[in-house]
Amino acid sequence: MAVSKTYDSRLIEDKWYQAWLDNKVFKSSPNPDKEPFTIVIPPPNVTGVLHMGHMMNNTIQDILVRRARMQGKEACWVPGTDHASIATETKVVNLLAEQGISKDDLTRDEFLKHAWEWKEKYGGIILKQLQRLGASCDWDRTAFTMDPSLSEAVTDVFVKLHEKGWMYRGVRMVNWDPKGQTALSDEEVNYKEVQSKLYYFNYQLVDSDETVTIATTRPETILGDTAICINPNDPRYSHLKGKKAIVPMVNREIPIIEDEYVDIEFGTGCLKVTPAHDLNDYELGLKHNLEVIDIFNDNGTLNDAAGFFVGEDRFVVRKKMVKALKESGHFLKDEDITNNVGYSERTDVVIEPKLSAQWFCKMEEMAKPALDNVMNDNIKIHPPKFKNMYRSWMENVRDWCVSRQLWWGHRIPAYYLPSGECVVARSAEEALEKAKEIDNSVTLSDLNQDEDVLDTWFSSWLWPMSVFDGIRNPDNEEFKYYYPTNDLVTGFDIIFFWVARMVMGGYEFADQLPFKNVYITGMVRDEKRRKMSKQLGNSPDALALMDKYSADGVRVGMLFAAPAGNDLLFDEKLCEQGRGFTIKIWNAYRFIESLEVDEKLPPKNEQAIKWFENRFNQVVDEVEDDFSKYRISDALMATYKLTKDEFCSWYLEMVKPDFEQPIDRHSYDATLRLFEKVLTIVHPFMPFVTEELWAAMQERSEGSFLTTSAWPESKTVDIQVINDVAIVKEVVTAIRNLRTLKGIAKKDPLELIVITKNEQLYIDYKSLIQKLAGISDITFTSEKVEGAASIVVQADEFFIPIGELVDEEAEREEMLKELKYMKGFLISVDKKLQNERFVSGAPAQVVANEKKKRDDAEAKIKALEASLGVNA
Repeated sequence: MAVSKTYDSRLIEDKWYQAWLDNKVFKSSPNPDKEPFTIVIPPPNVTGVLHMGHMMNNTIQDILVRRARMQGKEACWVPGTDHASIATETKVVNLLAEQGISKDDLTRDEFLKHAWEWKEKYGGIILKQLQRLGASCDWDRTAFTMDPSLSEAVTDVFVKLHEKGWMYRGVRMVNWDPKGQTALSDEEVNYKEVQSKLYYFNYQLVDSDETVTIATTRPETILGDTAICINPNDPRYSHLKGKKAIVPMVNREIPIIEDEYVDIEFGTGCLKVTPAHDLNDYELGLKHNLEVIDIFNDNGTLNDAAGFFVGEDRFVVRKKMVKALKESGHFLKDEDITNNVGYSERTDVVIEPKLSAQWFCKMEEMAKPALDNVMNDNIKIHPPKFKNMYRSWMENVRDWCVSRQLWWGHRIPAYYLPSGECVVARSAEEALEKAKEIDNSVTLSDLNQDEDVLDTWFSSWLWPMSVFDGIRNPDNEEFKYYYPTNDLVTGFDIIFFWVARMVMGGYEFADQLPFKNVYITGMVRDEKRRKMSKQLGNSPDALALMDKYSADGVRVGMLFAAPAGNDLLFDEKLCEQGRGFTIKIWNAYRFIESLEVDEKLPPKNEQAIKWFENRFNQVVDEVEDDFSKYRISDALMATYKLTKDEFCSWYLEMVKPDFEQPIDRHSYDATLRLFEKVLTIVHPFMPFVTEELWAAMQERSEGSFLTTSAWPESKTVDIQVINDVAIVKEVVTAIRNLRTLKGIAKKDPLELIVITKNEQLYIDYKSLIQKLAGISDITFTSEKVEGAASIVVQADEFFIPIGELVDEEAEREEMLKELKYMKGFLISVDKKLQNERFVSGAPAQVVANEKKKRDDAEAKIKALEASLGVNA
């Protein structure tokens, strides 16, 4: 079937994706005759839209799934979204505010009605966008972390952990988000290096004119000070032992305590202790039995316990405190410093350490099998350098603060009796039964469920199990077939947030690993190595990129820049290159279908056909090796070079008939067969253009697709044929370069005289060399040919009498100029390739291009020197 002159990517993408959906090509169900291959999508937030990170992550997943499907496995890619408690609640609160509605004026049920309406309207946008990318998910399995079955699994796990004594409620110092007004885990805090001021203040000693100087970056917390601490080994302050000081403004007497925690070298060596508003101060407070004075409201304003500036924001108070202490004579000086400050990952406001009653999950015991099984490679992390990051977190695991002061999310299944006692249960009815064991007079209306919801990650860590209903019903057919999953593809930034917790959950609740391999992607950065973000304006619109370069082009372009585990240095030119590759394949088919076949011609081109078959088989082995090591970009590069360089540039040139001449049937059929093979291994990377061309090549049965055809199997490779043709290609390239250097037209035939120990090679491939290089005849000699141009390929030397085809003197001058330029160019390229930072950090395709420039320059210099004489 003929294809159009130009490739209309949008038309073809829409057509084939709908065809795949209509024919349920991506649908999966347990099949005892097939090996399962399962991937669960890292569920994007329902607040999300497609960005570059999603594009890279899901392209890699799609490649793995499509290849597995073609290998005959029962491929199942489960899509879905995460409810994203903080992010979604913030979206809904802001939307309501635009309508003049405050969350505080709504009941919980009223607010949740608005949240669900928002989710139904916007929550699936990103999944639709992933379809545009070509994601071959089983969309009938689309899950949401707050679906009823998944929610029941969350509740069930909470209850089981509580029964085991690993879920408890307690007052602890937590990271508090004053804007979101919720606790955060340590992993939900981003530390930023900021410019701050270190303020020095004097505290008066009780019954003395002496003062002690403290330094702090947070003067507003002075109002909550309950001690000053010195190091017992600091000789400067030995005379202060047992004395008391007076907190400025509030005039509260506080003890001077001793603890080796104080760094003698930092600041003044005297530390103000505010147990309610600093984690380390809190630990000191427990150790020394200090009073705890919480001066902040949940929204970051000061409360009545502060005594001053009540109701004012903490940062406003900071400035007012400094001014007031200057006026009272307590201020000594300030100095500029750089320090790390924690910000809420979701609302980007400075967090407050805060004492709060929260629910915690004990992690120490769950961490042990999760650490051991990654360290001994039962679960493999690719690239393995991230094992150290994983180990560091797991060896220092802390109890997980799982409660959040929000309404959107899984409500904590804890119920409080009027007496204040608590029962944990899967339902209110079950809670009542447990409550009656404590107080038989309790009724259902007496029980109050905990207002808080669970951390978003508390549902995400169960995702590989809960999407197959493996928590509620571990004996069900689907869970036993699809679990454990095969590959997880995710970013390094959530190794602990999500990956480690899924591993812990897998061993705790299913007694086995949740996945066999973890492929860690890097961060998408621009060519200046800056993280892509809306604020910097350096993050391109993903859909616009696909409109411009096609989905296939963007997929390939991203992978050109994405070596495993390294940051993706994105450059739009790579997508342009991907688009160019799409067009190259398209035009290759248009050329093949344009050939006129003469049934009477004898079979030709056997050498070319045999060579490409072996080269194809060799690349299949290379690609298999790359996939086994999760070097997806390398697998693409091998496929790209085979298709673009070997097939389109060399093979088609080898079999192409003379101008306006027909091709023989044998060569034509072989070319179609080989092109179909090429489409097969390109397909996982570029599903749309390959599906279109595969369908165009011949009549296919209804419901037949490339995406469900067979992946090529490894076959024996004749290395000798590949090596022989590699030499032939070098010779042809050298002769073509010589023509270019000397300005000899392609139509002018040249004689080739060879000094070699392997005459048979050039006899066997004589016709191929003649065709590709425009050679009239090939002869052999044992001595140099005077007056002939000379080129050297490996150990062989070639002489080409050029006679009057060139002006030798003028040509020599040009060659000398060219030689000087090429040597300078080679030095610049070598410097770049000797730069370790460039080689390790630049996209694979960029490095490959530089290496090709080097190889081409070296070949050109070699040819020039041979023509001019070695000592030129």
